[in-house]
Amino acid sequence: MDFREIFTDIPVLIVIFTFISSLVYCLIQYTKVNKNLKVIIKFLSTFKKNDLNFRFKELDGWMLSNPYVSTIWIEFKNTLVFSESVALKDGDDYQYQDVSSTVQNVQTTFDPMYFFNEETLVSSKFNYKMIQTIPTILTGFGPLFTFMKIAIAFGMIDFSSPEKTINSVAAFMQGMQAAAFVSVVAVSSSLVYLLIEKSLFQILCRGPLGKIQNMVGELFASISSEKFLYELLRESKVQNNSAANLIEKMPKQFKSAFNETMSANLVPYLENMIFGLNQLNKQMKEVAKGSGGKDEVDGLF
Repeated sequence: MDFREIFTDIPVLIVIFTFISSLVYCLIQYTKVNKNLKVIIKFLSTFKKNDLNFRFKELDGWMLSNPYVSTIWIEFKNTLVFSESVALKDGDDYQYQDVSSTVQNVQTTFDPMYFFNEETLVSSKFNYKMIQTIPTILTGFGPLFTFMKIAIAFGMIDFSSPEKTINSVAAFMQGMQAAAFVSVVAVSSSLVYLLIEKSLFQILCRGPLGKIQNMVGELFASISSEKFLYELLRESKVQNNSAANLIEKMPKQFKSAFNETMSANLVPYLENMIFGLNQLNKQMKEVAKGSGGKDEVDGLF
């Protein structure tokens, strides 16, 4: 039995077909994942941590419109904190309002790797379990077809005559050779598949995934929920203290403002009034002296 006959054997063909079709499926799925991951990398590369506050709406809109990552982004967005430096648009200008003095930019209360990981961005996008099961299936084909070949070979032995015995034994040996070759092909294809699949996964999937994780980690720094609550408590105490100081200073400021108002407005008015009365008194005295009469006004003053 030559190798051409062995490779045209049905069990061997089944193993080879399973190996090639599984490898093609694996390559197609990994290529699709690689294409989507590169699109995300290209978009995230246009953002920086410092300008994320006023460009967050742009980032949010693109993430929600991308079906590959929209579900993950919705869950991740619920963990974001926008309490530190918010850009408010006033006409054509931006005004920045700081709420906390220690925590800056948009932050997340969860580790970004919890959302952007191998399971969410790679393995959940296709039948990853089937790809991982292929080596086991190929290995299982080996003993399955081997024992089937052995059973067929034993059924071909004929001891009815010396001639038939010799011919059947020769056919039996050929069958055993084919049975052994099936196991070799099955185990070899399983090992080759494992090597190619792991290499493709590392190059097409894990590499771009690592870049996305690094980019998200640089854009959104992690802050624990406890620390964020502490920051809110601290800011609340600062605001309460400022309000208390303002209330305490209000009477003094009111008194000072009242005194300044009186000094600036009422006092000059009273001085002018007194000056006018003095001038009137002086004129009346002069009139009284000129007429020689008694100065009644002089007696009043």
